[in-house]
Amino acid sequence: MRMVLTNNQLRPPIRRSWLRLRLGKAWYAGKRYLLWCSPRFRWAKERRSEQLPWVQFAHATPLMRRLRGEEMEWQRNKVINLRLAVARLDGLILHPGETFSYWKLIGRPTRRKGYREGMVLFLGRIGSDVGGGLCQLSNLIFWMTLHTPLTVTERYRHSHDVFPDANRTQPFGSGATCAYPHRDLMIRNDTDRDFQLCLRVGETHLEGEWRSAEPPAVRYEIVERDHRMDQASWGGYIRHNALYRRTYGADGTVLGEEFLLTNDAIMMYSPLLPQ
Repeated sequence: MRMVLTNNQLRPPIRRSWLRLRLGKAWYAGKRYLLWCSPRFRWAKERRSEQLPWVQFAHATPLMRRLRGEEMEWQRNKVINLRLAVARLDGLILHPGETFSYWKLIGRPTRRKGYREGMVLFLGRIGSDVGGGLCQLSNLIFWMTLHTPLTVTERYRHSHDVFPDANRTQPFGSGATCAYPHRDLMIRNDTDRDFQLCLRVGETHLEGEWRSAEPPAVRYEIVERDHRMDQASWGGYIRHNALYRRTYGADGTVLGEEFLLTNDAIMMYSPLLPQ
């Protein structure tokens, strides 16, 4: 499983000019649009309302956090944004040899399409933007994919650790950040059978499944190692860990273990906070 990772030696956020940011975004967006036109890829696009019979992995994440004021309004808008994005992805069939591109399928989130201002993290600051909150969906899809034989060919980690670990159910660094169109999540089907992505925005949770026509042959477990919080030379703290994937046979026998990725993120809260 190949991941796209950034430099592990984190530095304080760089403050770039408005012009530099605009030019950089245009450059990377142009490269992404060219990639989507490349004949090297077979892009997944078929969707079916009928679900394939076997669940390969399922997961759900809560839609709302206990925040206040304007941030709660951003969360309510996030739920609307998620419903719009899920409507573009639910039921997607990933045939053998095809590649799933998160942003190619969802498209640009705009007000005209009904997207609203949701919470985003940019250059280490919390703010809002149209379509904000869609990282929750890319996080969910990435985490589910780690528990299948599908291959992640592009994923970007979060550069900042925003919230303390209250009620955390997944290891730190097990998500995938997204920013249209160049910070994408791409998944390729290197197996010999179809997989189907099923998604739903429920009353309290964002729910997802990878399904297939055959029962899962093995079971996967994500294992965290080398977790630490280091003080950087510039005064802040950097959180680090490494994730591995352990494979189990049908009888519970450990079949093997593989390294997946490392994470390094600037902490936006004090590591000395009480539990």
